[in-house]
Amino acid sequence: MGRQSSIKQLAPDILEQLHELLRDPRINQLDATAKINALLEERGEEPVSKSAVNRYKLSMDQVGAAIRESREMAEIWIGKLGAAPQSKVANLTSEIIRNSLIDLSLAIQKITMGEHDPEVIAGAVKMIKDLSYSHEKLEKAVSETTAREAKIKEAARKEALEEAAENAESAARAQGMDEDQVKFWRNKVLGV
Repeated sequence: MGRQSSIKQLAPDILEQLHELLRDPRINQLDATAKINALLEERGEEPVSKSAVNRYKLSMDQVGAAIRESREMAEIWIGKLGAAPQSKVANLTSEIIRNSLIDLSLAIQKITMGEHDPEVIAGAVKMIKDLSYSHEKLEKAVSETTAREAKIKEAARKEALEEAAENAESAARAQGMDEDQVKFWRNKVLGV
């Protein structure tokens, strides 16, 4: 297992201040490092290196990019599915999958950065399992919804054709057509 980052060993309040400094576009990494090291010096703790802050900032940027990309993809898919009469459950499942993908991406990033913590690996495996399960449930829900909609449309089509056939039959009889002519219109033209 690799050595834990000096940044991750910081006290939570100092780590939060570092996050704020790194998110502020007016503050560069050198200034952020200097401010954090001043706080650490006041507490009598070891300073962090510029390279450690740089690696941590790169990691933050990658996580931010992964979250933005995930949100954009979710918006695209929900936008495509939003026009269709999908249930709220399907949209909720999409959100769960999106969150699982973000978590999985973060876990994989930790693994590739040398943090081979068994808990991180077990967490990634669990996320993959949860994602697969969510995907399976979403596919099943969409399939069932599509089948139900098809049955409803088919029943409505048959009902409309039957009603049209009855109206055509009544109109044909009112016009004095015989039984063969009525059957012709009903069977050949309306297909009923």
